[in-house]
Amino acid sequence: MGFFRWAAVAIVAVVVWGAMPMCLETADVGFDYKEALTKSLIFLEAQRSGKLPANNRVPWRGDSGLEDGKPDNVDLTGGYYDAGDNVKYGLPMAFTITTLAWGATFYRSQIQAAGELGHVQEAIRWGTDYFLKCSTKRNRLYVQVGDPRLDHQCWVRPENMQTARTLYKISEQQPGTEIAAETSAALAAASIVFRHDDHQYSRRLLNKAKLLFKFAKTYRGTYDGECPFYCSFSGYNDELQWAAAWLYMATRNSTYRQYLLENSLDATVSEFSWDLKYAGSQILLTQFYFEGDKEFDDYKNLADSFICSVLPESPYHQIYLTPGGMIYLRDGANTQYATSTSLLFSVYSDLLAKYKQHVTCGNQNFGPESLMAFAKKQMDYLLGKNPQQRSYMVGYGNNPPTQPHHRGASVPVLSPSEVVSCALSFVNWFAKNAPNPNELTGAIVGGPDRNDFFQDRRFDGPKLEPCTYINSAAVGVLARLASPP
Repeated sequence: MGFFRWAAVAIVAVVVWGAMPMCLETADVGFDYKEALTKSLIFLEAQRSGKLPANNRVPWRGDSGLEDGKPDNVDLTGGYYDAGDNVKYGLPMAFTITTLAWGATFYRSQIQAAGELGHVQEAIRWGTDYFLKCSTKRNRLYVQVGDPRLDHQCWVRPENMQTARTLYKISEQQPGTEIAAETSAALAAASIVFRHDDHQYSRRLLNKAKLLFKFAKTYRGTYDGECPFYCSFSGYNDELQWAAAWLYMATRNSTYRQYLLENSLDATVSEFSWDLKYAGSQILLTQFYFEGDKEFDDYKNLADSFICSVLPESPYHQIYLTPGGMIYLRDGANTQYATSTSLLFSVYSDLLAKYKQHVTCGNQNFGPESLMAFAKKQMDYLLGKNPQQRSYMVGYGNNPPTQPHHRGASVPVLSPSEVVSCALSFVNWFAKNAPNPNELTGAIVGGPDRNDFFQDRRFDGPKLEPCTYINSAAVGVLARLASPP
């Protein structure tokens, strides 16, 4: 991670419930969404930490982080590196699993039709197994492995890293509501994925999700230990709502319904990201409104407000779109907003279609086809229908990136025992203007700037660094596009 993952800083209304112009012509091409789906999942496998399984599909990756947790005499092997560095951050990792699980539950039949259900479940389990290791003791959760400041002083593959694997945790004395609640959401969402395939594992995930939600709700406080890279600018109320929403979806327990209707804070937003979850909760909970529980009408109204603030044809449109039409919220991994928004638009489109509903924005009505068209446009932009006429997914389509800002991909495979000079690592590999020796297949990089300009140079972290949560949000949408109704 060569730059800060800037989070949401927009002002929101809170409610308490009782540089460079580009040619805009783009080729009208079709895309192989199934191929993109498959490769998106391969990228997640490239981000694995720990002892890799025999069916590992990334030949240049090896075992890493095998002593994670040792300073506290706990086993914290496994999990995911978030981006192009070798740190395991709990907050974005949990969001990765939650969004991946949402796609797996909502688009299960489409993922199965694409032959990827097993790989999706493996990707989710790789994260949830790690979260179970991180939460073996009540009211204690390990939330990070690795010191990012030390890690960023060495450009080295995780298989060869020798930097300290510092451990960070939250507890009753040092709470971290955002991370505890997001981890709860991830486990609750994942429990639905495994409900019919591994009931015992599903119950284990759900029970842990309940305990973590109680922990998050009881011992409230923002954990700043992941700053300056993953600072939660939006506070923790959105994560509490998000966790309660997934717990209610998984259990239909009235306790969570009551929390959502009586105790939860909400907000009007135009973004869905690892830091800001309100829009995800609003769209997720609108399903209950459509099913007949009219007390969720506030969530339905706020979900519609989110759609109206994003949809370009809406009179209430607020967000910036590049000249080529991509959502652009801020520098640094900006493509995350394209994929996360696409997931929400795709899910809401299909809910509207199922229940014969529409969204009203002022004097205009928008049906499911309008929402799905916008989601498709965002994904098509990333796959190649853009002013640069290039793909932003590594190893896919026309002229994809060859220099992702990623240690494992940019450093040649070395002997696990080889000691790397950190000072020379930046000269030998980071600064080298040549394609990475290892293809980071399926990675969606940070993408172009607000004017659709892009250069394929490794040093440009905001444009070239991939992140797990960019791809995780794309999985469900790509499955939907690969197998339309």
